[in-house]
Amino acid sequence: MLSGKFAVVTGGASGIGRAICHRFAQHGAKLLVVDLNKDAARETVKKIGPSTIHTFLSCDVSKTEEVARLHEFVLKEVAKSPDIVVNCAGITRDSTLLKMSEKDFDEVVAVNLKGVYLVTQAFAKSAVSMKTPLSVINVSSIVGKVGNFGQCNYAATKAGVVAFGKTVGKELARKGVRVNTIMPGFIRTPMTEAMPKKVLSTICEGIPMGRMGEPEEVADVTLFLASDMSKYMTGATLEVTGGLFM
Repeated sequence: MLSGKFAVVTGGASGIGRAICHRFAQHGAKLLVVDLNKDAARETVKKIGPSTIHTFLSCDVSKTEEVARLHEFVLKEVAKSPDIVVNCAGITRDSTLLKMSEKDFDEVVAVNLKGVYLVTQAFAKSAVSMKTPLSVINVSSIVGKVGNFGQCNYAATKAGVVAFGKTVGKELARKGVRVNTIMPGFIRTPMTEAMPKKVLSTICEGIPMGRMGEPEEVADVTLFLASDMSKYMTGATLEVTGGLFM
């Protein structure tokens, strides 16, 4: 499905991002795995295939100069604009509103929302300039739709990612750039695995399908949006939640 395609995936060092990299590689894409954690990004490359095909780069997507370096690396080393960009980098700094520090609020906004803006803008510019089709997939969260206790910063960014995708999708549709969004529900990742078992059990009871999702199930939807099977879709938001919050 992605034979001959080149994809940049931020947050590709673990969880959903790593699963997306693996699925893309299975379907013939060449990957640049981007993550702040260089060692984990290197490990993703080891798991998905030979380093002669795939590569990795450490990058803080919240910083303009870091994203500029990422963009320059791609154009210099790969010598083409990506066919696919997946914005999956994200962090949490949980606390209730009355206890949350401004620093924790700003850090989450910087990575989860500003990072999406910086990466999308950089590669959309080169795609339009080179007249190269581009599929951008932004990974949001169902929390951006319904909110979540202790996550006002995170929820705000994930809602913002949805609105960002709809707006940029409208702006760039006639320039060959598609922008779509995925809203995962509760997915089995290192982050959710660290939650108390009692909490996880309660969460699963509220999911119509009765279980947490797997990273690979989000990766499958991402593959669809990255491929030509979704070539008439832009500005769309797909929920991968097991029916949670229908």
